Amino acid sequence: MPDISGTWWKSLAENFDKFDELTKIARSRGIFWPSNEIYGGVAGFYDFGPVGLLIKNKIVSLWRKVFINEQQGLVVEIETPVITPRIVLKASGHEDNFTDPITVCTKCGKVYRADHLLEEVAGVKAEGLSVDELWELIKKHNVKCPEDGGELSKPRPALLLFKTEIGPYKGSPAYIRPETAQGIFVSFKHVFQSIREKLPIGIAQIGRVGRNEISPRQGLIRLREFTIMEFEFFFDPDKAWEEAKEYLTDDILSEELRIVTAEMKTKNIDEPIIAPLREHLEEKRIINPWLGYWMVIGNRFLKRLGIPPDKIRFEEKLPHERAHYADQTFDQQVYTEKYGWVEVAGFAYRTDYDLKQHIKFSGKDLTVFKRYDKPIEKTVVKIIPLVNKIKEVAGDNVGKVLKELNSLPPEKVAETLRKQGKLIIEGVTLTQDHILVKEEKVKVYGEKIVPHVVEPSYGLERVFYVVLENSISKASDGRVILKLVPEIAPYEVAVFPLVTGSKSEHKKIREIAYKLYVYLLHAGFNAYYDEDGSIGKRYARADEIGIPYAITVDYQTLEDKTVTIRFRDTREQKRIHLKDLYNELLKLTGKIIDWNSIIEKDL
Repeated sequence: MPDISGTWWKSLAENFDKFDELTKIARSRGIFWPSNEIYGGVAGFYDFGPVGLLIKNKIVSLWRKVFINEQQGLVVEIETPVITPRIVLKASGHEDNFTDPITVCTKCGKVYRADHLLEEVAGVKAEGLSVDELWELIKKHNVKCPEDGGELSKPRPALLLFKTEIGPYKGSPAYIRPETAQGIFVSFKHVFQSIREKLPIGIAQIGRVGRNEISPRQGLIRLREFTIMEFEFFFDPDKAWEEAKEYLTDDILSEELRIVTAEMKTKNIDEPIIAPLREHLEEKRIINPWLGYWMVIGNRFLKRLGIPPDKIRFEEKLPHERAHYADQTFDQQVYTEKYGWVEVAGFAYRTDYDLKQHIKFSGKDLTVFKRYDKPIEKTVVKIIPLVNKIKEVAGDNVGKVLKELNSLPPEKVAETLRKQGKLIIEGVTLTQDHILVKEEKVKVYGEKIVPHVVEPSYGLERVFYVVLENSISKASDGRVILKLVPEIAPYEVAVFPLVTGSKSEHKKIREIAYKLYVYLLHAGFNAYYDEDGSIGKRYARADEIGIPYAITVDYQTLEDKTVTIRFRDTREQKRIHLKDLYNELLKLTGKIIDWNSIIEKDL
């Protein structure tokens, strides 16, 4: 297997600049281009054309298939608004923590992301460092503005949230969501109740998000508006191994994952450990079984998109690199010739952070009742506020005091009164004269818990780019071919008449070809029809947008009702009768299964 860090990839890139060819094809074939170009464009925004959108939608469909449909009811999907009230992102910690460090050229005023600039100019990995640490590195390596050599300012944090208001006149403050996750968390109880209160459960969402990136300069890799495909997987932390056991089959546990651990990164070891999930769990490289399970599913997702296994790895984030909510995070990365290793997804163990924050800020109960196998007898503490007594010391503030008191765990109240003899709430001192503490023996049938969460989160446009770069190739005659796997090709099959002249047989060939195209559409195939130019040029256009199969109606069709099927990657052709064409296309596109053998084998 070639060494990705060696000369094999470099020599390939020298022979064929994939990024350059992809950029040309993207424009000429309606795949993607920078937004608002007629006005000069704005960095971090891209439009997707007819072909590009078809490919994007196919990737989304495959993601749904892999992470939702094939999980046998384990994951459901919802939709929530893009505009998010400020309080939601205050509770989640985004308003305080969703920042990147910026530095400004004191000469030209250009703004840079400080850690990225250090990496580009000085080769220093600086992600997650404090602004003071970044400033010391900028001075140490004498980093200047790449544009004009000007001095750089001391880095400072910049909020990445897009601000807006709800309502036209002095509206409520809000943000464009930076992730779909918070909509899932605040809707958790509704979804949980609708699925008959079962754990574990994944709640998925696919939608647009906005991040006010400082200086997005990497095309589709770093955007200010993009699509996220993610889900929050809720589970009982005490039963994680027990419940995951059903899903951790030999097939899953045997899947090899390429992992670079946080410890390896501190030692500058870049070569991943290649081992089955079973070993990664046993060695505690992955600390949670559900995190490991979904990493395997994610690994398979990328392979189904056509990414070779040796171009996929998981890199664990160091503690200072992780988001504020995560106990362990892996970036799923794909190797690209243009950008090196690119993060396409994050797999985070978010614990119970988000739900607890929303419980705290909203005052709502987002817990789950965990029923015991059999009831247990337990001594419970009850507190009874003596309202009239409290009113004497709290006055008009009695309502706030009672609300805060009732929100506290009774055990904590009792312990504080026992140890300190008093409890201070809203500036009011309460003693045992104000609160009656009782202990009772009761039968307990369960307890309230806050579920823990594992999150796989994919950036659609990043997945889109790495798939296209991996798929583009050039034949010996110089033709560009987009070798997309059939499942995500913009069209499953193209239909061409061999000739388009005015003779009667030419008209007949065109008529048959167009009717065949229409019938294929009615039969559920995503078909494409083209009769402009020579047949060679039509084949070339189909190859450039990744259509895997092309049917050609020719003179022989008029004689024996046969057509040719051309295979994109090999350019080989085979002749087939029209009556056999439907079943042949079902096989080629993976839409047919041997139902009888399934019944005999498994049912």
